[in-house]
Amino acid sequence: MAGKRRTATADPSRTAGPEAHRAAKPESRLAMVRRARRINRELAEVYPYAHPELDFRNPFELLVATVLSAQTTDLRVNQTTPALFAKYPTPEDLAAAVPEEVEELIRPTGFFRAKTKSIMGLSAALRDDFGGEVPGRLEDLVKLPGVGRKTAFVVLGNAFGVPGITVDTHFMRLARRWKWTESDDPVKIEAEVATIFPKSEWTMLSHRVIFHGRRICHARKPACGACPITHLCPSYGEGETDPEKAAKLLKYEKGGFPGQRLNPPPDYPGRPAPPLGASG
Repeated sequence: MAGKRRTATADPSRTAGPEAHRAAKPESRLAMVRRARRINRELAEVYPYAHPELDFRNPFELLVATVLSAQTTDLRVNQTTPALFAKYPTPEDLAAAVPEEVEELIRPTGFFRAKTKSIMGLSAALRDDFGGEVPGRLEDLVKLPGVGRKTAFVVLGNAFGVPGITVDTHFMRLARRWKWTESDDPVKIEAEVATIFPKSEWTMLSHRVIFHGRRICHARKPACGACPITHLCPSYGEGETDPEKAAKLLKYEKGGFPGQRLNPPPDYPGRPAPPLGASG
Protein backbone atom coordinates (compact mmCIF):
# COMPACT_ATOMS: atom_id res chain seq x y z
CA MET A 1 0.00 0.00 0.00
CA ALA A 2 1.05 3.57 -0.60
CA GLY A 3 1.85 5.78 2.35
CA LYS A 4 2.35 5.07 6.00
CA ARG A 5 0.81 1.79 7.13
CA ARG A 6 -0.37 1.08 10.64
CA THR A 7 -2.20 -2.01 11.74
CA ALA A 8 -4.88 -2.50 14.35
CA THR A 9 -2.28 -3.75 16.81
CA ALA A 10 0.12 -0.81 16.41
CA ASP A 11 -1.41 1.12 19.31
CA PRO A 12 -1.41 -0.67 22.73
CA SER A 13 -4.66 1.08 23.67
CA ARG A 14 -6.36 -1.11 21.05
CA THR A 15 -5.92 -4.20 23.18
CA ALA A 16 -8.87 -3.15 25.29
CA GLY A 17 -11.13 -3.09 22.22
CA PRO A 18 -13.85 -0.58 21.34
CA GLU A 19 -15.33 -0.82 24.85
CA ALA A 20 -12.36 1.20 26.08
CA HIS A 21 -13.39 4.07 23.80
CA ARG A 22 -16.92 4.06 25.12
CA ALA A 23 -15.63 4.13 28.71
CA ALA A 24 -13.13 6.94 28.12
CA LYS A 25 -13.98 10.48 29.13
CA PRO A 26 -15.55 12.69 26.45
CA GLU A 27 -13.13 14.16 23.94
CA SER A 28 -12.69 17.92 24.08
CA ARG A 29 -13.33 20.08 21.04
CA LEU A 30 -9.63 20.93 20.79
CA ALA A 31 -8.62 17.27 20.97
CA MET A 32 -11.16 16.36 18.28
CA VAL A 33 -9.88 19.10 15.96
CA ARG A 34 -6.29 17.97 16.45
CA ARG A 35 -7.26 14.35 15.81
CA ALA A 36 -9.27 15.31 12.71
CA ARG A 37 -6.40 17.27 11.24
CA ARG A 38 -4.04 14.41 11.94
CA ILE A 39 -6.43 12.05 10.13
CA ASN A 40 -6.32 14.39 7.13
CA ARG A 41 -2.50 14.50 7.18
CA GLU A 42 -2.18 10.75 7.41
CA LEU A 43 -4.78 10.15 4.70
CA ALA A 44 -2.69 12.46 2.51
CA GLU A 45 0.18 9.99 2.95
CA VAL A 46 -2.03 6.98 2.27
CA TYR A 47 -3.71 8.55 -0.80
CA PRO A 48 -1.22 11.02 -2.31
CA TYR A 49 -2.95 10.36 -5.64
CA ALA A 50 -6.50 11.13 -4.42
CA HIS A 51 -8.52 12.72 -7.22
CA PRO A 52 -12.08 13.08 -8.55
CA GLU A 53 -13.10 9.63 -9.79
CA LEU A 54 -15.18 10.88 -12.70
CA ASP A 55 -13.58 11.15 -16.13
CA PHE A 56 -13.91 14.65 -17.58
CA ARG A 57 -12.10 17.00 -19.93
CA ASN A 58 -13.85 20.28 -19.15
CA PRO A 59 -16.30 21.80 -16.62
CA PHE A 60 -19.36 20.85 -18.69
CA GLU A 61 -18.39 17.18 -18.78
CA LEU A 62 -17.71 17.16 -15.04
CA LEU A 63 -21.05 18.84 -14.32
CA VAL A 64 -23.03 16.35 -16.40
CA ALA A 65 -21.06 13.36 -15.09
CA THR A 66 -21.65 14.44 -11.49
CA VAL A 67 -25.40 14.73 -12.05
CA LEU A 68 -25.39 11.26 -13.65
CA SER A 69 -23.47 9.81 -10.69
CA ALA A 70 -26.48 10.02 -8.36
CA GLN A 71 -27.58 6.55 -7.19
CA THR A 72 -24.87 4.77 -9.17
CA THR A 73 -21.09 4.32 -9.21
CA ASP A 74 -18.57 6.64 -10.79
CA LEU A 75 -17.39 3.58 -12.72
CA ARG A 76 -20.75 3.16 -14.41
CA VAL A 77 -20.87 6.86 -15.24
CA ASN A 78 -17.36 6.75 -16.70
CA GLN A 79 -18.35 3.80 -18.86
CA THR A 80 -21.43 5.67 -20.08
CA THR A 81 -20.28 9.24 -20.75
CA PRO A 82 -17.86 8.63 -23.66
CA ALA A 83 -20.73 7.86 -26.04
CA LEU A 84 -22.83 10.70 -24.58
CA PHE A 85 -20.14 13.34 -25.01
CA ALA A 86 -19.12 12.03 -28.42
CA LYS A 87 -22.65 12.76 -29.64
CA TYR A 88 -23.35 15.87 -27.53
CA PRO A 89 -20.04 17.61 -26.75
CA THR A 90 -21.49 21.02 -25.81
CA PRO A 91 -24.43 22.38 -23.81
CA GLU A 92 -25.97 23.59 -27.04
CA ASP A 93 -25.81 20.09 -28.51
CA LEU A 94 -27.30 18.39 -25.46
CA ALA A 95 -30.03 21.01 -25.02
CA ALA A 96 -31.21 20.37 -28.58
CA ALA A 97 -31.11 16.57 -28.33
CA VAL A 98 -34.03 14.18 -28.69
CA PRO A 99 -34.83 13.13 -25.10
CA GLU A 100 -35.43 9.50 -26.00
CA GLU A 101 -31.99 9.26 -27.58
CA VAL A 102 -30.32 10.72 -24.51
CA GLU A 103 -32.29 8.34 -22.28
CA GLU A 104 -30.99 5.38 -24.23
CA LEU A 105 -27.38 6.55 -23.96
CA ILE A 106 -27.49 7.10 -20.19
CA ARG A 107 -29.75 4.15 -19.36
CA PRO A 108 -26.88 2.22 -17.63
CA THR A 109 -26.67 4.90 -14.92
CA GLY A 110 -30.25 4.26 -13.73
CA PHE A 111 -33.07 6.77 -13.23
CA PHE A 112 -32.36 7.71 -16.82
CA ARG A 113 -35.59 9.61 -17.48
CA ALA A 114 -35.14 11.97 -14.54
CA LYS A 115 -31.42 12.34 -15.30
CA THR A 116 -32.16 13.11 -18.94
CA LYS A 117 -34.51 15.88 -17.86
CA SER A 118 -31.84 17.28 -15.54
CA ILE A 119 -28.89 17.23 -17.92
CA MET A 120 -30.92 18.58 -20.84
CA GLY A 121 -32.42 21.23 -18.56
CA LEU A 122 -29.07 22.36 -17.19
CA SER A 123 -27.66 22.40 -20.73
CA ALA A 124 -30.50 24.66 -21.86
CA ALA A 125 -29.88 26.95 -18.88
CA LEU A 126 -26.16 27.11 -19.67
CA ARG A 127 -26.99 27.96 -23.29
CA ASP A 128 -29.63 30.56 -22.47
CA ASP A 129 -28.30 32.15 -19.28
CA PHE A 130 -24.53 31.67 -19.25
CA GLY A 131 -23.42 31.85 -22.87
CA GLY A 132 -22.86 28.10 -23.05
CA GLU A 133 -20.30 28.18 -20.25
CA VAL A 134 -20.44 26.53 -16.83
CA PRO A 135 -20.45 29.28 -14.19
CA GLY A 136 -17.79 29.28 -11.50
CA ARG A 137 -19.98 30.50 -8.63
CA LEU A 138 -21.94 28.40 -6.15
CA GLU A 139 -24.99 30.64 -6.29
CA ASP A 140 -25.22 30.21 -10.08
CA LEU A 141 -24.56 26.47 -10.15
CA VAL A 142 -27.25 25.55 -7.62
CA LYS A 143 -29.86 27.27 -9.80
CA LEU A 144 -29.28 24.75 -12.59
CA PRO A 145 -31.69 21.78 -12.88
CA GLY A 146 -30.47 18.76 -10.92
CA VAL A 147 -27.57 20.63 -9.31
CA GLY A 148 -27.35 20.80 -5.51
CA ARG A 149 -24.55 21.90 -3.22
CA LYS A 150 -22.71 18.57 -3.42
CA THR A 151 -22.60 18.64 -7.23
CA ALA A 152 -21.71 22.32 -7.23
CA PHE A 153 -18.74 21.80 -4.90
CA VAL A 154 -17.45 18.91 -7.03
CA VAL A 155 -17.44 21.21 -10.05
CA LEU A 156 -16.06 24.24 -8.22
CA GLY A 157 -13.26 22.31 -6.53
CA ASN A 158 -12.15 20.24 -9.48
CA ALA A 159 -12.87 22.42 -12.51
CA PHE A 160 -12.33 25.90 -11.05
CA GLY A 161 -10.03 25.41 -8.07
CA VAL A 162 -12.57 26.90 -5.65
CA PRO A 163 -12.35 25.14 -2.24
CA GLY A 164 -15.41 23.18 -1.18
CA ILE A 165 -16.45 20.21 0.97
CA THR A 166 -18.25 17.47 -0.91
CA VAL A 167 -20.57 15.71 1.51
CA ASP A 168 -21.56 12.50 -0.27
CA THR A 169 -22.63 9.29 1.47
CA HIS A 170 -19.01 8.25 2.10
CA PHE A 171 -18.00 11.60 3.57
CA MET A 172 -21.10 11.67 5.74
CA ARG A 173 -20.48 8.15 7.08
CA LEU A 174 -16.83 8.74 7.92
CA ALA A 175 -17.39 12.17 9.44
CA ARG A 176 -19.82 10.54 11.87
CA ARG A 177 -17.57 7.53 12.56
CA TRP A 178 -14.68 9.85 13.33
CA LYS A 179 -16.91 11.99 15.58
CA TRP A 180 -16.42 15.14 13.55
CA THR A 181 -20.19 15.56 13.67
CA GLU A 182 -23.30 13.92 15.05
CA SER A 183 -25.55 15.31 12.32
CA ASP A 184 -27.00 13.36 9.42
CA ASP A 185 -27.86 16.52 7.47
CA PRO A 186 -25.37 17.17 4.63
CA VAL A 187 -25.56 20.96 4.89
CA LYS A 188 -24.96 20.89 8.65
CA ILE A 189 -22.09 18.40 8.23
CA GLU A 190 -20.53 20.64 5.61
CA ALA A 191 -20.75 23.63 7.94
CA GLU A 192 -19.38 21.74 10.96
CA VAL A 193 -16.46 20.20 9.09
CA ALA A 194 -15.65 23.61 7.56
CA THR A 195 -14.88 24.89 11.08
CA ILE A 196 -12.36 22.09 11.68
CA PHE A 197 -10.14 22.47 8.62
CA PRO A 198 -8.59 25.43 6.82
CA LYS A 199 -10.41 26.36 3.63
CA SER A 200 -7.36 25.50 1.53
CA GLU A 201 -7.75 21.84 2.56
CA TRP A 202 -11.46 21.42 1.81
CA THR A 203 -11.27 19.99 -1.73
CA MET A 204 -8.44 17.55 -1.10
CA LEU A 205 -9.90 16.56 2.27
CA SER A 206 -13.07 15.58 0.43
CA HIS A 207 -11.13 13.41 -2.02
CA ARG A 208 -9.15 11.68 0.73
CA VAL A 209 -12.16 10.93 2.90
CA ILE A 210 -14.19 9.64 -0.06
CA PHE A 211 -11.25 7.51 -1.24
CA HIS A 212 -10.95 5.99 2.23
CA GLY A 213 -14.68 5.32 2.41
CA ARG A 214 -14.72 3.58 -0.95
CA ARG A 215 -11.60 1.50 -0.40
CA ILE A 216 -11.41 0.63 3.29
CA CYS A 217 -14.03 2.17 5.59
CA HIS A 218 -17.07 0.64 3.87
CA ALA A 219 -20.67 1.15 4.93
CA ARG A 220 -21.63 -2.40 5.85
CA LYS A 221 -18.30 -4.05 6.59
CA PRO A 222 -15.38 -1.70 7.27
CA ALA A 223 -11.95 -3.28 6.87
CA CYS A 224 -10.76 -2.16 10.31
CA GLY A 225 -7.93 -4.67 10.41
CA ALA A 226 -6.43 -3.24 7.21
CA CYS A 227 -6.98 0.42 8.07
CA PRO A 228 -3.87 2.64 8.39
CA ILE A 229 -5.52 5.12 10.77
CA THR A 230 -7.04 2.85 13.42
CA HIS A 231 -5.00 4.66 16.08
CA LEU A 232 -7.09 7.77 15.33
CA CYS A 233 -10.51 6.15 14.94
CA PRO A 234 -13.02 6.17 17.82
CA SER A 235 -15.19 3.67 15.90
CA TYR A 236 -12.52 0.98 15.53
CA GLY A 237 -14.08 -2.45 15.84
CA GLU A 238 -17.28 -1.76 13.91
CA GLY A 239 -15.86 -3.84 11.09
CA GLU A 240 -13.55 -6.81 10.53
CA THR A 241 -10.49 -6.48 12.77
CA ASP A 242 -8.59 -9.59 11.66
CA PRO A 243 -5.87 -8.29 9.29
CA GLU A 244 -6.08 -11.20 6.84
CA LYS A 245 -9.87 -11.14 6.64
CA ALA A 246 -9.91 -7.35 6.42
CA ALA A 247 -7.41 -7.38 3.55
CA LYS A 248 -9.91 -9.37 1.48
CA LEU A 249 -12.43 -6.54 1.85
CA LEU A 250 -10.21 -3.88 0.27
CA LYS A 251 -11.47 -2.36 -2.98
CA TYR A 252 -9.97 -0.78 -6.09
CA GLU A 253 -6.18 -0.33 -6.06
CA LYS A 254 -5.96 -1.22 -2.36
CA GLY A 255 -7.36 -4.65 -3.18
CA GLY A 256 -5.46 -4.98 -6.44
CA PHE A 257 -8.49 -4.30 -8.63
CA PRO A 258 -9.17 -1.73 -11.38
CA GLY A 259 -10.17 1.75 -10.32
CA GLN A 260 -13.28 3.64 -11.35
CA ARG A 261 -11.79 5.82 -14.09
CA LEU A 262 -11.18 4.68 -17.63
CA ASN A 263 -8.66 7.53 -17.92
CA PRO A 264 -7.10 7.97 -14.46
CA PRO A 265 -4.42 10.58 -13.66
CA PRO A 266 -0.81 9.63 -14.44
CA ASP A 267 0.07 9.13 -10.75
CA TYR A 268 -2.78 6.71 -10.04
CA PRO A 269 -1.19 3.40 -8.90
CA GLY A 270 -4.11 1.18 -9.90
CA ARG A 271 -5.35 -0.20 -13.19
CA PRO A 272 -7.78 1.77 -15.39
CA ALA A 273 -11.38 0.59 -15.40
CA PRO A 274 -12.62 -1.36 -18.43
CA PRO A 275 -15.01 0.18 -20.97
CA LEU A 276 -18.71 -0.60 -20.85
CA GLY A 277 -19.35 -4.24 -21.74
CA ALA A 278 -15.74 -5.32 -21.24
CA SER A 279 -14.52 -7.58 -18.47
CA GLY A 280 -11.87 -6.41 -16.10
